[in-house]
Amino acid sequence: MRPRTPSRPGTPSRYNLFLGLLLPVAALLFGAPAASAADNGTWGVFPTPPPGAAMTNRPYFFHQGAAGSTVVDSVTILNSSDKELTFRVFATDAVNTPVGGAFALLPVETKPKDVGAWITLPPETAHPVTVPPKGRKDVPFTVKVPADAAPGDHIGGIVALNTAVEGVRQDGKVQVGVRRSVGARLYVRVSGPVTPGLSVEDVRVERHAPLLTWVESASATLSYSLVNRGNVVVEPRVTVSAEGLFGRTVLDRPARDLKLVLLPGQRIELTEPWPDAPQSDRVHVHVKADATAYPELRARAGTDFLAVPWPAGGAVLLLAGATLAVRVLRRRRHRAEAEPSEPAADLAEAR
Repeated sequence: MRPRTPSRPGTPSRYNLFLGLLLPVAALLFGAPAASAADNGTWGVFPTPPPGAAMTNRPYFFHQGAAGSTVVDSVTILNSSDKELTFRVFATDAVNTPVGGAFALLPVETKPKDVGAWITLPPETAHPVTVPPKGRKDVPFTVKVPADAAPGDHIGGIVALNTAVEGVRQDGKVQVGVRRSVGARLYVRVSGPVTPGLSVEDVRVERHAPLLTWVESASATLSYSLVNRGNVVVEPRVTVSAEGLFGRTVLDRPARDLKLVLLPGQRIELTEPWPDAPQSDRVHVHVKADATAYPELRARAGTDFLAVPWPAGGAVLLLAGATLAVRVLRRRRHRAEAEPSEPAADLAEAR
């Protein structure tokens, strides 16, 4: 079965920079970004198409087979620019970014532990690979699935990292060089039981109450985590709702596709705004998740919170306290003015 993936084969490139100590002479430290997939307009990385087929004949690699099997394929690096480009070509694993859940391929300095470690590239990739202007370079590779590989989906990619520095960032005394990379996704499904799994965890609400209640609307930020506890990719949908006192509906957001692929074993944190949140109420929030490809997959979690207009309440208490203090002072003053004064002693007669 072919895993469901987004129709767009790529995600925006992301920069994965690292810092170091500044040498006596300022040095550039080259960090490799997490790869975007397919094409960035200057160069692209694609599964090699059959003769005569379009370069986008396959938007990504997909292979399936039993543990211990071997797959042979080829990746093409396409240079769309007018100058020669040189790349570091490597295989790696895929992850979801912890916040937001975007698809990303690990940078070159991170050693792969899953499908990226199963891929063998030709010896020539041990050195930079040069692609001529308006040209292409086909790089064959082999995927050797270990005999003890776990059933399910294993996701990674093959990346072309430009060896040229395209920019420099300054962070204090440290200069950081930036290089771009592009990668083609690779899915390998190992034969065996398919066990989709999805859970919703750590539902939280952060309220933002106005100083003057009901003069300005309250708002909140809803946060929750999605965890893929199965062995296949899922494309989650999320439904969010909330109930106030007496079962009143205070939030109702129907099921929506998050347009992301949640990889096996990955945990992501998502946030969404909640304008016009309750000003004063006791609220129970529900977050439900499912996946269209697996109708039996259901997950839910929730949290309770008490919506109290603390700023307005504090202002009222402060005003009441000030009013009470003024009244007490006035009473004491009136009492002091009403008491008769004692005549002073006649010191002349005191002998």
